[in-house]
Amino acid sequence: MGIFTRFSDIVNSNINAILDKAEDPEKIVRLMIQEMEDTLVEVRSAAARSIADKKDLNRKLESLDRELRDWDEKAELAIRKGREDLAKAALIEKSRVASATEVLKQDYLAVDEGLSKLNEDIARLEGKLEDAKTRQKSLLARHKTASSRLAARKKIYDYQIDDAMIRFEQYTRRIDDVEGRVEAYDLGLPKDLNHQFASLEAEDAVKEELDALKARVAGENSSAAEG
Repeated sequence: MGIFTRFSDIVNSNINAILDKAEDPEKIVRLMIQEMEDTLVEVRSAAARSIADKKDLNRKLESLDRELRDWDEKAELAIRKGREDLAKAALIEKSRVASATEVLKQDYLAVDEGLSKLNEDIARLEGKLEDAKTRQKSLLARHKTASSRLAARKKIYDYQIDDAMIRFEQYTRRIDDVEGRVEAYDLGLPKDLNHQFASLEAEDAVKEELDALKARVAGENSSAAEG
């Protein structure tokens, strides 16, 4: 069953209110558009039938108008010829045709009025349809943006990020350990000149090892962030 059950439901609908209540606005818009397009086809078909009816009634009215003039001419001819009986009969037929003409005129006016309303309804429905299509594009754009944001959020909180952080902490501890070994090297040792030079040489070696470790850690963290 569609969103709308009657044509008036569509032309009088508040699309904003419908979408606010919908669990899946994008789906609702698609259904709206489908039903509006189907209804528009039906209304246009009804308008086409009314146009055909109007043309048919117009032809019949023209035919009756000619018949009306014909009986009037015959009545006049009968009078000229002294045939009052025929003139009377012609006028009776003229009256019958005039009555039929009035009935058809009422039918014509009713069809014409109905056609005017159909044209108004078509214009309103086309406006609703255009509105729904515009909202569909907006909803699709919003959905695409939201999906991209959701994917980014998921990646931020992905376990791989947590795992990279754990490895980073582990490497940090290893760096702390190397630095601790540097500091512990001099504990309790005399500070003579030869020892100080030896300490400088040892510090250079440790520093080179430390720099190499830091470079390796930085490279692994960079690779983990790119993955």
